[in-house]
Amino acid sequence: MKENIRNFTENEWFNVISRFADKLGVRVSKLRLIFIYLSFATFGLTIVGYFIMLFFFWIKDCFVIKRKSVFDL
Repeated sequence: MKENIRNFTENEWFNVISRFADKLGVRVSKLRLIFIYLSFATFGLTIVGYFIMLFFFWIKDCFVIKRKSVFDL
């Protein structure tokens, strides 16, 4: 039973890149490398986006004066 589940998961889940590379006619190692680079790039883009938003909020806080109440005008 365990062996059947293991064989099924290896053939159906872990061979996705291999089958995709066969259909495209590309080497599997190149396609795996592309997927690894894309995953790092998307992670890096989210961090860069976070820092850009943080910078704009910092700029906004420099120019907008926070008042405690309406009567502080």
